[in-house]
Amino acid sequence: MKFAVIAAGEGSRLYGEGVHTPKPLVKVGGEALIDRLLRIFSRCGATELVVICNDRSPRVAEHLRHLVVPGPAGTALPLTLLVRSTPSSMHSFHELAPHLKGGLFCLTTVDTVFREEEFAGYVDFLRQACAGGADGVMGVTRHIDDEKPLFVDVTSDGSIAGFHDERGQCHHVSAGIYGLTPPALGTLQRCVERGESRMRNYQRALIGEGRRLLTYDFGTVFDIDHASDIRKAEAFIAEGRP
Repeated sequence: MKFAVIAAGEGSRLYGEGVHTPKPLVKVGGEALIDRLLRIFSRCGATELVVICNDRSPRVAEHLRHLVVPGPAGTALPLTLLVRSTPSSMHSFHELAPHLKGGLFCLTTVDTVFREEEFAGYVDFLRQACAGGADGVMGVTRHIDDEKPLFVDVTSDGSIAGFHDERGQCHHVSAGIYGLTPPALGTLQRCVERGESRMRNYQRALIGEGRRLLTYDFGTVFDIDHASDIRKAEAFIAEGRP
């Protein structure tokens, strides 16, 4: 299974608060965000890694060009790096799409912090669910740590009925973790052709096209948007260690 990371944002809010390290290289618990994700993906059986970073942060590209991610068999995992700036996360996903064809894949944003053991459970569930006919599994959380959360309408069987900007009767929000099958890339292409530019509208399009999406509750997930989020995420990770 392929794993991909969108690391093309500029981290302007962090920079404005005195964190001048590019967001993918910000350390949480002594480990850069991008390194942590790629290490976790490797441990979850990744066959290939794909990352997009913007061309205005040469430190990130240089770091990734020299990064070696050991695979399960002890050899280095293939790492494809795309260096280009895009107007939105959805357009970054579109740039990654040609490298994600041919099977099940998992996509995250670089600033998503979750517990490692939770992610391993998610990957197992993703593989089982899609083998059973689901079109994808979206990571969700009840912990709202976003200025503009995307609320997820979850049915009693764990399926997604819709994505909403307002809470309404929803108890979960999107965690920025997307596990999808190849047909989802066709939906992405149609969204781009229509001029869509937001990941939440892409997720709505998946439901609109009749895709069967399930949820996996991560419990707590942090997004690193502010300097204070770094401290919160470090404490969160530390709580989960023996």
